Amino acid sequence: MDLPLVYHPDYSFAFPAPHRFPMDKFVRLHDHLRASGLLHTQNLHQPQSCPQELLLLAHDPDYVERFCSNQLDTAAQRRMGLPWSELLVARTLRAVGGTLLTAELALKHGLACHLAGGTHHAHHDFASGFCIFNDLAITSRYLLAAGKVERVLIFDCDVHQGDGTARILEHDSDAITVSLHCENNFPARKAQSDWDIPLPRQLGDQGYLNTVDEALNYLLPLYEPDLVLYDAGVDVHQADALGYLALTDAGIAQRDSHVISACLSRDIPVCAVIGGGYDQDRVALAKRHGILHHNAARIWQQHALR
Repeated sequence: MDLPLVYHPDYSFAFPAPHRFPMDKFVRLHDHLRASGLLHTQNLHQPQSCPQELLLLAHDPDYVERFCSNQLDTAAQRRMGLPWSELLVARTLRAVGGTLLTAELALKHGLACHLAGGTHHAHHDFASGFCIFNDLAITSRYLLAAGKVERVLIFDCDVHQGDGTARILEHDSDAITVSLHCENNFPARKAQSDWDIPLPRQLGDQGYLNTVDEALNYLLPLYEPDLVLYDAGVDVHQADALGYLALTDAGIAQRDSHVISACLSRDIPVCAVIGGGYDQDRVALAKRHGILHHNAARIWQQHALR
């Protein structure tokens, strides 16, 4: 069996240009993984849209209604950072459904990767930083409420702090939030995760990887989670427009390998989402995100052979 991958054509749609958010990166990632042979009919899983009752596990009903019906005021839309459309609503609901499905597949098979997800700036009652509904928080609360897991650990390696996730799950003792992020970066006002690991600008590969390994080696035995939600943001890359940690392609590949291997070696399933990544060169960006899926597939095969 090949590594389960989750994607839906709703993830990318025609988008105003120029815009900082790379809406086309999802379909480009899909095409890149198909061209490389990693993604094919047998391992592609298409999600349903997230039902409203699951959105309400993490979000205010009034906020959900206002977003879905185009009733956000100007200030709220500016904070969201995206122009509203019915296609945006469909994409948002489908992508949350994608992380839910990826988590279910991870629990069943040990590892699964989404070709989207990681909307960690979405708060209980407002959108922020291109994030509308928080797939990490929704998925955590759903799995816990359904009794599918007893403890989930969110290992967020996006360059920006997962402030929305931290605030939504602040009082959820069985959902552990861990954020490794560039300290001097968005958001200006940080939340308080269970474990915040602020990093200096221009840290580079080795310092970053050392920190990742120390965090994994301490936190995984400490919490013994039933599932890790891994936000594999590539905005830590040296060429990223919004990140300043200066990792190379090789550094990102090692990070992904270290996280996945550390979990699987302890029999902890991993649900991986792609998180942030910003580059005018969309082809390069898609390949950068694909580092996660290629490394996950390699480790998946090695693990299956044991």
